[in-house]
Amino acid sequence: MKVRKTMSDLLSDLRQDENIAHWKTIPGRAARSVEFPEEMDARLVEALSKRGITSLYTHQAQAFRLAVKKQDIVAVTPTASGKTLCYNLPVLHSILQDSSQRALYLFPTKALAQDQKSEMNAIIDEMGVSLNSYTYDGDTAGSIRQKIRQAGHIVITNPDMLHSAILPHHTKWVALFEHLKYIVIDELHTYRGVFGSHVANVIRRLKRICHYYGSDPIFICTSATIANPKAHAERLTGKPMTLIDDNGAPAVKKHFIFYNPPIVNQQMNIRRSASLEVRKLAKAFLENEIQTIVFARSRTRVELLLSYLQTLNTGRKERATIRAYRGGYLPSERRHIEKGLRTGEIQGVVSTNALELGVDIGQLQVCIMTGYPGSISSTWQQAGRAGRREDEAVILLVATSSPLDQYIIQHPEYFFERNPEEARINPDNLIILVDHIKCAAYELPFSEEALFDGVEVKDICSYLSDEDVLHLQAGKWYWMNDGFPATNISLRSATQDNVVIIDQTQTGSVKVIGEMDRFSAMTLLHEEAIYMHQGEQYQVEVLDWEEKKAFVRQVDVNYYTDANLAVQLDVLEADKRSQDSMWMERAYGDVSVRAKATLFKKIRFETHDNIGWGPIHLPEEEMHTSAAWISFSEAFVEQVGREHFEAALLGIAQILKHAAPLFVMCDPVDLAVVPMIKAPHNERPTIFLYDKYPGGIGLSEKLYDQMSRLLAEVLHMATHCQCEEGCPSCIGTEAGDKRFAIRLLQSLLKEGSYVS
Repeated sequence: MKVRKTMSDLLSDLRQDENIAHWKTIPGRAARSVEFPEEMDARLVEALSKRGITSLYTHQAQAFRLAVKKQDIVAVTPTASGKTLCYNLPVLHSILQDSSQRALYLFPTKALAQDQKSEMNAIIDEMGVSLNSYTYDGDTAGSIRQKIRQAGHIVITNPDMLHSAILPHHTKWVALFEHLKYIVIDELHTYRGVFGSHVANVIRRLKRICHYYGSDPIFICTSATIANPKAHAERLTGKPMTLIDDNGAPAVKKHFIFYNPPIVNQQMNIRRSASLEVRKLAKAFLENEIQTIVFARSRTRVELLLSYLQTLNTGRKERATIRAYRGGYLPSERRHIEKGLRTGEIQGVVSTNALELGVDIGQLQVCIMTGYPGSISSTWQQAGRAGRREDEAVILLVATSSPLDQYIIQHPEYFFERNPEEARINPDNLIILVDHIKCAAYELPFSEEALFDGVEVKDICSYLSDEDVLHLQAGKWYWMNDGFPATNISLRSATQDNVVIIDQTQTGSVKVIGEMDRFSAMTLLHEEAIYMHQGEQYQVEVLDWEEKKAFVRQVDVNYYTDANLAVQLDVLEADKRSQDSMWMERAYGDVSVRAKATLFKKIRFETHDNIGWGPIHLPEEEMHTSAAWISFSEAFVEQVGREHFEAALLGIAQILKHAAPLFVMCDPVDLAVVPMIKAPHNERPTIFLYDKYPGGIGLSEKLYDQMSRLLAEVLHMATHCQCEEGCPSCIGTEAGDKRFAIRLLQSLLKEGSYVS
């Protein structure tokens, strides 16, 4: 019989592993607690005591005191620090004092909303009072929706439902809006980019309707650690905020380990598959019945790792002790997995970032990340899933060969000593703003001089009137279409000109399974593309570009597709410009991006071999967005050497694509980098970095401001990479000798007017 190893044994084994790049032990921390505030309702204090809570952490007490004094607050503390009580306590206290008061909770996911409802109802049951808490989402039965609208003291929903089902029908929600005392926004850091820009406008509409019904609710926001929580909360809500960041919660001892897979090709600096290393590491913990969570960046990778790890179950317990958790699972299945993790019935779970948020999944001791999650904030969120109760915890970050992963793994000080990224939104993006002006006008007419939470809308309303969307009558703009606009506006996309994805796997049956913006559809939904949805593979059989429909059929293949996109950029207007040196000019402004998908490749899983290709026959698409760019002088080209300059430019662009997300809190797919040997606007070599959303969302503007630091990081990545001539971890494999890219960057930074 095999003897089980303890956590100490496994840590001793790990310390001998030559692939450990860095090991940081973060000591535990004792709780800092205070007594319940004297003004807190005695029934609430008694209910908490029955649940084993006899005091509050310092940040929970501070949040309660400020909220009941009608201050808008944002509480920012790490995972598992009891942020839920920061909003539940003031909300429950206020409703106990005055039963007519109401609260609206916004969570980014249904799973989180259900989890919080359970927590809330447990406290209400202990108090034994008549207080109604309900979730209102797409799964809510029609039979109880009317009861929720009329009698729900606490309505728990998500931004999508607020946008499309509550605000357009506000006349059915009079009881809520007339007496709305608190608006709770949890997981504030998730509202960034396009999604956050949309949600900020949904909140503008919400405040407008509250004002119409005579209420002025207090905002309580909570967030994981980001660099700008107060500013982000104020931008999202339009209200001045008080920041609470003095964390009083305890923490267990944590071992944070950076793991770099061994090199399998020295010259190309290619490392062993991160997935295979994760399988080996997870196996060691799971075989010894230590509860483990594995994060992967894609649904495909989740399924692959699950198949690897479930082989451990052979000959063991009949029930599946290792499960996957991702988008697309039925709510009942997700609840079952969450419960299994809490009870210990499930030993291991492989997840996308769906479990990054604060759903209660009990005490996991080990967290393994397959690749860098993309931001410092997300990494800490995922790491926080381990060690939520007691004992010590292990967090393993297993690097891939990507430049971003290799930079993080080889520069631990960057990760551990640097502030997390800023969350950025642009609520005034014209395309997004116009959509929500339509929604707001449907909900309540605008007077001619009205403001939309401080934004002038007269010109937009005039434009919409010319488009026969609004009608001016007696000094007010009225909605004049038959349908209501929110149904056609997705909070996840900046443009509504989307391609609908239709599954025709079942003979005689078709169903819509998703949608995608046209720009992305060119490379992801072309004919013969492999499209991933809910962990399943679909092949695109027909793409009707004119009708905006993609017909797909489920398949099971061992490859994915990757399309080439030919991009042409034209500068429409430069809003900012700086001549940083005689060699280089940087600028920021509006650009037109014309893109045409040309061909696609079939790439085999794991080996990444190219096993086939095909042409793509689609028209060119155009998008207006914002971009930052750097242009080089002819004299500089001559100094570096014209014969090497083009390859060096391509190499720098390749690293920029991976380095830029270090400076803005975004997924790498939110930005695009395009090098041009001769840009049309100035006929000079130029590298563009643009927001991949119509109108832009503010990412490239920040890159313009930080260009000197960004180029210095690019140089650092190139010079410290262990390859000889270029590899996937730096300039790529098609950009020639990396020495010329390094020389180009060194010349720029040496001659620049800024200090790198």
